[in-house]
Amino acid sequence: MPPDLTASAGIYRGPVYALQDSADKIPMTNSPLLDPLPNLKIKVYSSSTTGSGSGLPDGADLLGVLPPGTYPGDFSRDTHFLHLRSASLGSQQLLGLPRDPGSSVSGTFGCLGGRLSVPGTGVSLLVPNGAIPQGKFYEMYLLINKAESTLPLLEGTQTVLSPAVTCGPTGLLLCRPVILTVPHCAEVSASNWIFQLKTQAHQGHWEEVVTLDEETLDTPCYCQLEARSCHTLLDQLGTYVFTGESYSHSAVKRLQLAIFAPALCTSLEYSLRVYCLEDTPVALKEVLELERTLGGYLVEEPKPLLFKNSYHNLRLSLHDIPHAHWRSKLLAKYQEIPFYHIWSGSQKALHCTFTLERHSLAATEFTCKICVRQVEGEGQIFQLHTTLAETPAGSLDALCSAPSSTLTTQLGPYAFKIPLSIRQKICNSLDAPNSRGNDWRLLAKKLSMDRYLNYFATKASPTGVILDLWEALQQDDGDLNSLASALEEMGKSEMLVAMATDGDC
Repeated sequence: MPPDLTASAGIYRGPVYALQDSADKIPMTNSPLLDPLPNLKIKVYSSSTTGSGSGLPDGADLLGVLPPGTYPGDFSRDTHFLHLRSASLGSQQLLGLPRDPGSSVSGTFGCLGGRLSVPGTGVSLLVPNGAIPQGKFYEMYLLINKAESTLPLLEGTQTVLSPAVTCGPTGLLLCRPVILTVPHCAEVSASNWIFQLKTQAHQGHWEEVVTLDEETLDTPCYCQLEARSCHTLLDQLGTYVFTGESYSHSAVKRLQLAIFAPALCTSLEYSLRVYCLEDTPVALKEVLELERTLGGYLVEEPKPLLFKNSYHNLRLSLHDIPHAHWRSKLLAKYQEIPFYHIWSGSQKALHCTFTLERHSLAATEFTCKICVRQVEGEGQIFQLHTTLAETPAGSLDALCSAPSSTLTTQLGPYAFKIPLSIRQKICNSLDAPNSRGNDWRLLAKKLSMDRYLNYFATKASPTGVILDLWEALQQDDGDLNSLASALEEMGKSEMLVAMATDGDC
């Protein structure tokens, strides 16, 4: 068992820079939804989007040292050099950075830090104040790897739970950890998982960085696992993915089911595509972009599905077709997507296609029910009513243009909830351990960040790193209230006075 460093850590060494249940849900049952058809195999049509490769330049883009006397917290002077740096960038240098606005973002950061966010994906990179050396400016980027070939090949009950994300360039000197946030699709309410963070080596081989709850003093990162996201404190930039392994048959992945139809149909044939996706914003966004190129639209809001590690396939069936005007071209009663195709998480845009035929072009109304369920598990029912040759106004664009955050790059103080002056006072008050225990260790506990305290204990300012992680968790709708409540419970009334005086709490 590693030694407990928390009792002596954190002696202050100077300033710190810093879908819900619906009536259509099918309950679990042991009886088949339809009469089984033994040995029936229906082809599952699979399609994947293509993405930009990750062949981006390694190495830092640095500016020389600032003039003597420049303080890292001097925002006006730092901003002045930032403008000079941006103006001096040549077009050839900019071409080396990722340019796909849908899956990547880049920016120039100095010692004041900032944040990169890929809109509509839940993927972000927080660069804390003081993470970049004083006087340096780094061109940094954040990229979601879309191609299936970029995902690790896993074995057994292992599964990919997040998109593979690259933050770079690699090899940058960082003075404090950055925080990479990625969405995941694991149902974490039950402890039936072994979670791992993996990184991709230069040869493309994936290596384990950390297994959660098996950290040691040599572990180079810390993962804060939330219900739908994983926030990782990193000392090294690179390509990362969050994976899991089920050690019982009760582990569950969150999926989302989405049905698309052609926006315009002038023939007798009419196809419905039913996608089975990981329940992450990234997966849905990629399919929305794919369907836009195919001329499809989202028939109705996606529905959630809990997919168990039971080795049972996903079964899809079509019901209640108006046979007077339509017929199904599917000869079987249902289609199935094999369990491992879904569980592995390495195949994108998995879907089945139901092709129908209307008796005449005059039939412009179509209604049906589509049942999707895991054999011996839960399911969902879609009740569809579509009008052919009529595109529902803005249904696809509305989802594409409703990201969790519209800002892609935030620089300096604008990226953080906690003003620097308040942050420094909190660190001064909590970094040094005390006998009463109301120091940084209690703050971590109050903020539910105490899974492995030894990680913070090894840092020059444990409180500062905890506050960095808190900032990453508050990206979308956070304010200072939760932090103020934690400090109040700790008896740090003097901090509340400072926050009320200097902050927006």
